[in-house]
Amino acid sequence: MAGTETPRTLRAAMGTYPRTRALKEGQVASPLLRLDFADIRVISRAFAPMVREGRFDVSEMAIATFLQARAMDRPLVLLPVVLASRFQQSALLCRTESDIRGPTDLAGRRIGVRAYSQTTGMWLRGIIAEEGGPRPEECRWITFEDAHVAGIADPPWAERAAPGQDMLAMLREGALDAVIVGNDMPDDPELRTVWADPDAAAAAFWQRHRIVPANHLLTVSREMADSRPELVVELMRMVRAAATPVPAGEHGPPPSSRAALRPVLELALRYMAAQGMLPRPLTPDEVWDGLPAGVE
Repeated sequence: MAGTETPRTLRAAMGTYPRTRALKEGQVASPLLRLDFADIRVISRAFAPMVREGRFDVSEMAIATFLQARAMDRPLVLLPVVLASRFQQSALLCRTESDIRGPTDLAGRRIGVRAYSQTTGMWLRGIIAEEGGPRPEECRWITFEDAHVAGIADPPWAERAAPGQDMLAMLREGALDAVIVGNDMPDDPELRTVWADPDAAAAAFWQRHRIVPANHLLTVSREMADSRPELVVELMRMVRAAATPVPAGEHGPPPSSRAALRPVLELALRYMAAQGMLPRPLTPDEVWDGLPAGVE
């Protein structure tokens, strides 16, 4: 038909979750856009290319990575969409025989984490300090990678492991006292969680804050948000249409809205400021800079 615009194809990087499956399988149609999903097995590998090169139009992004990118004025825009969230306490491990009986025993200990900027580490450091454990500078943080955002330096209380070292092997050998892992929990009888009852610790966190910590959100390029805001509005419609409702009684990603995400962002920003993760202070309102009108 004359005058009909060809849908724009957007380069996209997202993991496969209940709320993205319908999108990735092409079940949500749009007259305005098509999503061309990159084949990325480990979605965190998309974060640095998005932040450093603008490789995608739409990309999943760790919350800590995005907040560092915003503080560095990188051309990204955050959308009010949580793709992955969970309680974090089961990701902090030590050896089964360790004398560590809880997070208060971590002062002065050597704690391994993939990167100091890792979102799970950010949440856990904040929770540890909040529960009376050591502040970040009172532990030795052993890292294995740089931050996804170029120009972000680790604080003085973090040090880099020797090249070629494996974090879990270092823990088993006693070179580390504890480690922070991601979604893949090792099934190893020689390892246990630092919290004796991670579920009870998660419940206590929920009682304090009434949020589920967000790990990954959704971002778009600033160029697209500025030049084609209607595509961002349409993308949000598609994401919401694809979302699978959370069963009654279960915690899950908060509703896709700025208001629902505000307490999550406020706590993440407070934790990150206390941990030396931000090159400059950020307010929750600054986080949404560039979001097109009509997206709430």
